[in-house]
Amino acid sequence: MSYDCIVLSAPLIFFTWAAVLVAHGKAMLPDTVGKWAYLYHAGLAAIIAAYFILNWVHSGQTVGMRAWRLHAVDANGKRLTLKAASMRFVCALLAWAPAALGVLWLYADADRLALHDRLSNTRVVHLPGA
Repeated sequence: MSYDCIVLSAPLIFFTWAAVLVAHGKAMLPDTVGKWAYLYHAGLAAIIAAYFILNWVHSGQTVGMRAWRLHAVDANGKRLTLKAASMRFVCALLAWAPAALGVLWLYADADRLALHDRLSNTRVVHLPGA
């Protein structure tokens, strides 16, 4: 996740810069820009969701997953569809929310699946070394 946060920081910073520029230097808060602040926050969420979902659909890996040779697949070992990747993302939000307990679930799971993989019917496999 650390690698992915670093990669995500660039588009999030650029988006924030553009939003503040359009808001004439005002902070993107409801008190200063009104309802536009909610659109700004939705844009941030969309960038984060797109990063994960599109990477999982395209290659099965985010930058962080590539570094550790991990690959997200469906239950049959096939590439994730847009629907499966979206479901995995939504379930991952639920798994990370309560102090990452859903992620730590993999240590108690018989198949070593995190809660978001169990709920979305996906798997993370370790690729052999090069």
